[in-house]
Amino acid sequence: MVTLTLSDEQVIELVKQLPVGQQVEVFRFLLLQQWGKWESLSRYGAEKARLVAQEKGFDWNMMTEEERDAFIDDVVHED
Repeated sequence: MVTLTLSDEQVIELVKQLPVGQQVEVFRFLLLQQWGKWESLSRYGAEKARLVAQEKGFDWNMMTEEERDAFIDDVVHED
């Protein structure tokens, strides 16, 4: 089997030339390859958010989505 070496830019240009259905398949393939890492990072982030909320006297599980967003915004921007 012959191996073809392409730059990142060349690969992207080739993918752009594919029909939309095949682009979706490439996207799905790449997404599934990284899904485990994303899932792990998501669980880690959620656990850290719960811990920080608890440290500040809040119950993450009882907060609405809007309250969570505001809480995270406050934590990110606190001095």
